[in-house]
Order: sequence, then structure tokens, then C-alpha cells
Amino acid sequence: MSEPDDRARRVLVEAPADLLLDRLAAELERTFGITESELFQVDYRLSVLLPLSDGDPITEAGHPAWRCFDHQEPILTDGVGWFPVGMRGERRGVLRLAPVADDPGTVGELAAIATALGHELVAVSPGTDVYRASRRARRLTLAAEMQWELLPGRSRIRPSFSLAGQLEPAYAVRGDSFDWSDDGHRLWLATINGSGEGVAAAMLTSLATYALRNARRGGLGLADQAALADQAIYALHRGEQHLSALLMELDLASGKLTVVDAGSPRLVRLRDGEISEQVLEKQFPLGMFESTDYQEQTFELRRGDRLFVLSDGVIDATSQNVRYGETALDRFLRRTGRMEPLDAVRSLLGDLRAFVAGDLIDDAVVVCLDWTGPQP
Repeated sequence: MSEPDDRARRVLVEAPADLLLDRLAAELERTFGITESELFQVDYRLSVLLPLSDGDPITEAGHPAWRCFDHQEPILTDGVGWFPVGMRGERRGVLRLAPVADDPGTVGELAAIATALGHELVAVSPGTDVYRASRRARRLTLAAEMQWELLPGRSRIRPSFSLAGQLEPAYAVRGDSFDWSDDGHRLWLATINGSGEGVAAAMLTSLATYALRNARRGGLGLADQAALADQAIYALHRGEQHLSALLMELDLASGKLTVVDAGSPRLVRLRDGEISEQVLEKQFPLGMFESTDYQEQTFELRRGDRLFVLSDGVIDATSQNVRYGETALDRFLRRTGRMEPLDAVRSLLGDLRAFVAGDLIDDAVVVCLDWTGPQP
């Protein structure tokens, strides 16, 4: 770590939560002669980069800021540098700096500083609304506020897997959601196809998510995680409310995938350019009946396999009496093979919006998981 890099990191760690960019900008001007610093955060819909301070949002796809965000590498144009801001695969946005010398050493140091900013944004966000509020292109509904606060993130990268998910309609989502966790040996993923409307749907999904987390953190197996969440929902609603979920546990060394299908979303595999739906044993949704006995299934993944989890809002989206899941879905999934999971998810939902010729009405969740195989 270079001395300027080290000083910038200390400045970020010591800065008040709401003044990360201000304190960093002062340090960059002192150290690198940079006089313009601005943070652009990607909005909830992944469609616009919004400035932290007053300024114009960036929407055009060919803009250097979007090339930086999409490829996750620095972009220099006419003395202006764009640097990806994120942590562990979670893309937060881009940092615009000017003037920036076209020098590999300087560019490398500034890229490291932008990454450090990404880590600090995650660290301070629970204690301030500054960064959450400034990444909204419009107001979230109350239900959507609850759902986004529930998520573990939107993307995650480790040597053995890459993972991403997205909710739509981003500013008004109700009950669809996802959750994940990994310990370096296993990855747990839960995708929820919610039910109901507004805040009631968000509350039901929240109850299921926290019940699943409680069981998972208690060391319970996948079937028992489903049973605990099932009991928690049934105890409160006595079968009058329930929701569908797909629970998965991936052994990161062997590729063994364990699944519990509780009336779940669709699970699709992309292998060697071919699409196939994974046949699952349909079981009762969580909370439908008292004391449901859930059963696990196992499958073997191959290195390079890609999995998509798709809720009903994707499959059943309709245009001119034609369902997306029956016509355009498989074709588009094949086209995602070379994309990173977050880009695949974003592109798929963009294609879905184009198919329905507007914003989605029903909730839709898409999760994409790549297993890249055991690492030495």
C-alpha cells in the first residue's frame, strides 16, 4: 500500500459518516492535485447513476461512467477519471475525479482509494440516510423501503461463485425478495415469491426471512429451516396467509446443491449454452398448513453452471396475451452466458420491461448464481 493510498484510507475511516466524500476530496486535492470529486451512486432500478451533490444524473448507456460501472475498471477520458466504487462484488456506483494524469501508478492508487470508499459507504450507511436518500430517482413506497432494507446486498463475488439479484418494480416492490449468506464452504440462498399487497406483503416476507435466518444461524439443515419458517408464519396467520420460497444450499467445494421447494419460483440451469428447467418436488408453501414435513433434494452442478431463480412475476408477465415465460425467456437466458450475474439480471429485467412495453405491475425477482468450481 502506497503512502497516499494509506493516508486516504485513514481519512475515510476518521471522517464523519456524512462527510466521506468531502474529506476524501480534500485529501485527493492535497495529494494528487485533483480539484473535482463526485460520487455517482446507482439507483435502485440499476438504470441511472445519481450524483451525491447537485448535478445531472447519468442515464446514457455509452457514457464513460456506465462503461466504468459495467466493466468494473477505471475509465479515463480527456483528463477525467471514472473509478468503480464497491466491495466484494457489490457495485455501489462510480467516483468521478479530475484532473487525473494518464499514469498507471496514479490510476492504480485512485482505483484502490475508490474501493476503500465503497467499503466505508457500506460501513457508515446504517448510521446515516445521506447515501440511501441520494440514490433514489423517485420516492420508494413504504413496502419497497422495507424490502430493500431486508436484502443482504445485490451482488456478491468470491473465487468459487458469483451471485446477483434484483427486485422489480424497484420503487414499489411488495413481497418478492431474496436472501443469501456464505461461510467460505457453503452458500445459502433463499428466494421468496411473496403474496398479498403493500405493507402486509412486505411484513409477511420479513417474517419468513428472519425465521429462515434464525434457523440458518442456529445451524439447522435446509428442511428444518423451511419448517421453522413455516411454523412461524402459520402460528401468526393460521393458514390464511402463506408464501412460496425456494431454499438452496451449495457446497462450494463439490458443487452439490441441496434444495427445498416450498411452492417455489422457477429454477433454470444454463449449461454449455443450453437451457433446462430443474425439476423440483413441489411442496406446500410456507405457512399454508401446520407442521409441514419438508424434504430435501440434491443435484450435482458442473463447473461453470449458471442457475436462474425466477418468480411468477417474470414467468407470467404478459404482452398481447402472450406470456414472457412461454416465448422470450429461454431465448434471452441463452444470451446471458458471457455476462456477469448482475449484468445478466439487469439485462433480463430490461428485456422484460421492453416485452410488456412499460413498468412491471406484478412483483418480479430474478437471482443469478454462477458456480465457478472449487478453488485451490
